[in-house]
Amino acid sequence: MTTPPLRRSPNIVVILADDLGYSDIGCYGSEIRTPRLDALAAAGVRMSQFYNTARCSPARASLLTGLHPHQTGIGVLTQDDGPLGYPGTLNHRCVTMAEILRDHGYATAMFGKWHLSGDVQHPNDAWPTRRGFDTFYGTLGGAASYYQPVTLTRGESVEPVPTDGFYLTSVLGDEAAAFVRRHTANQPDTPFFCYLPFTAPHWPLHAPPEAIDGYRGFYDKGWDLLRERRYRRLVAEGLISGDCPLTDRDADVTAWADTAHREWQALRMQVYAAQVELMDAAIGSVIDAITEAGQLDDTLILFLSDNGGCAEAFQPAWVDEMDRRPLAALERTSSGERVRLGNDPSIPPGPPETFTSYGKPWANLSNTPFREYKHWVHEGGIATPFIAHWPSGGLRQRIDHTPHYLPDVLPTVLDVVGATYPDRYSGRDILPLEGISMIGSWTGSEPMRQRSMFFEHEGNGAVRSGRWKLVRKYGQGWELYDLNVDRTEVHDLAAHYPDRVRTMSEAWHTWTERCGVKPWAPLHAARAARRDTAEQIRTSPLRA
Repeated sequence: MTTPPLRRSPNIVVILADDLGYSDIGCYGSEIRTPRLDALAAAGVRMSQFYNTARCSPARASLLTGLHPHQTGIGVLTQDDGPLGYPGTLNHRCVTMAEILRDHGYATAMFGKWHLSGDVQHPNDAWPTRRGFDTFYGTLGGAASYYQPVTLTRGESVEPVPTDGFYLTSVLGDEAAAFVRRHTANQPDTPFFCYLPFTAPHWPLHAPPEAIDGYRGFYDKGWDLLRERRYRRLVAEGLISGDCPLTDRDADVTAWADTAHREWQALRMQVYAAQVELMDAAIGSVIDAITEAGQLDDTLILFLSDNGGCAEAFQPAWVDEMDRRPLAALERTSSGERVRLGNDPSIPPGPPETFTSYGKPWANLSNTPFREYKHWVHEGGIATPFIAHWPSGGLRQRIDHTPHYLPDVLPTVLDVVGATYPDRYSGRDILPLEGISMIGSWTGSEPMRQRSMFFEHEGNGAVRSGRWKLVRKYGQGWELYDLNVDRTEVHDLAAHYPDRVRTMSEAWHTWTERCGVKPWAPLHAARAARRDTAEQIRTSPLRA
């Protein structure tokens, strides 16, 4: 039974970027134009040490539930890895932000990427419409063409593949803005929750020519110079201490001066920048609708990214010749052109007949000043820009250096609206929240709480406890960093503090057992075996 709030609670808008690096928006040091996000930051709080979970699906699960992703059934992605691994679909041991807010009297709507159900063909209990959202328009899968997205769904009805004139990022902004206008016109006294998880700027590199041309010349001097410039801006803004050095260029990345095909390389980043700017414009459409309704000051707007910049790459191939084509890639465009996948100078990114990514060199720029990328739990994989805007809630322009992470978002929203987290929901037991509210941190009214924050993805592990961070890559030893003086993880102190390494690693293992983290070694081996089997079938001379 829906219980209306005793007073009008603030609207809640949660905006999630996809594969956006720490320094990819203007107010976090970027050369990319993001005026609408910059304006929110100028009148709100920027967090310098907020963490995600290093990957798409797990981040979404944690954001919406206040739990660690492993507890929700989504420890890696939406693939069913049973019996060794996770079911890859949102389970019944969690309750979503939308479910709680709807029961608290909110209208709930989502526009964008879901990526929390293993089955994207048949409506089920893990679809957004059955996890608290009254309105849904977006993609159910993990990635898609921006021109012709697959798994595009309205409510529980699959939408036809769009034709010419469609660009997903802009359409999501338009749909969300239209929802705000309808709702505030028809139910001005009822608060709304709008969840806006974009696919941008996740691969493929897709953007209209005029948006790409707007960055002509921006990247001609290459990643080395731009990493230094972004670092200096981050220091000047007070987001990073000047005592923390800029990490070296990734060892796998060639110096720009020695790089071949520099015009093509620059074009890749031009397209990526255009995708980010178009996302900012779409966010602006929603902000304009809220402003027109006179409700901007009393709307809590949160912006963040699901993981760090993505270094994933593709080998060149015609999609219609692939035995196992990516779900997100169509074989032909709406005009009948064959789609070519891959990162190669012969494939200029941007138009619908291509399916490419910007690769490790530009991901290294996106994650300035850190090292590593999406998948890993070093700072480059889990550090995200985070903006909180809510003038009526007492938020003012400031930088908050308090460490927080995704499980803290739901407790914060519940604190803001005065809603209670349930012990049971729809007749089932719910796991207790793992996070804490950030309101006191944002307003500066509460001292920093001493606690540990834990991370795991694909065997990569980390624990942050105060100034100390213990982190490792799967199959490698633990590294220890004092983030108060070495946020960029340059000086490994593990050999100097063996007792601290032992204590923190024991705490991490205790956490993995409590939260149902699956051992990665057997799961990794099982996945490799499945790939090998598929490859043998594909190359067999007896294959029909």
